[in-house]
Amino acid sequence: MSVSSRVLSAGGTEVQAIAGLLHDAAEDQGGEPTLAIICKRFGDDVARIVSDCTDSWVEPKPEWRARKEAYLRALPNKPATSLLVSLADKVDNAEAILSDYQQIGEALWDRFTGKRQGTIWYYRELSEIFQRALPCPLADLLSRTVSAFPEH
Repeated sequence: MSVSSRVLSAGGTEVQAIAGLLHDAAEDQGGEPTLAIICKRFGDDVARIVSDCTDSWVEPKPEWRARKEAYLRALPNKPATSLLVSLADKVDNAEAILSDYQQIGEALWDRFTGKRQGTIWYYRELSEIFQRALPCPLADLLSRTVSAFPEH
């Protein structure tokens, strides 16, 4: 299921669904100039959500752990409209991680900058934050998915 589909299934708006389609665009494809294009084409509300989903505006990106810690600190203060899009993205990512882990095992963690320990830490932190900041069935799904990550 796409991020936008998850957003809509969770009761999100068309604006949130569009932001779901574009949530990684600024972070992965040009930073603030890309966000300006999104704002011009899709409006301030979509651009604001995309901005809230972005964990880095500079290239090269800051060190992984510091970047993730900063995102986690800021996340509880984001508006619910942005939280839903971020949550849908994190559920999508967590389910893909779990599915890939079930298929290829421990080799999966080599794909991630945070490796096994950092990736699991990050998703557990995200799950806890979303449970408090945006309690909903989608947050419960993230929690269940992250709980299924391997312990060892």
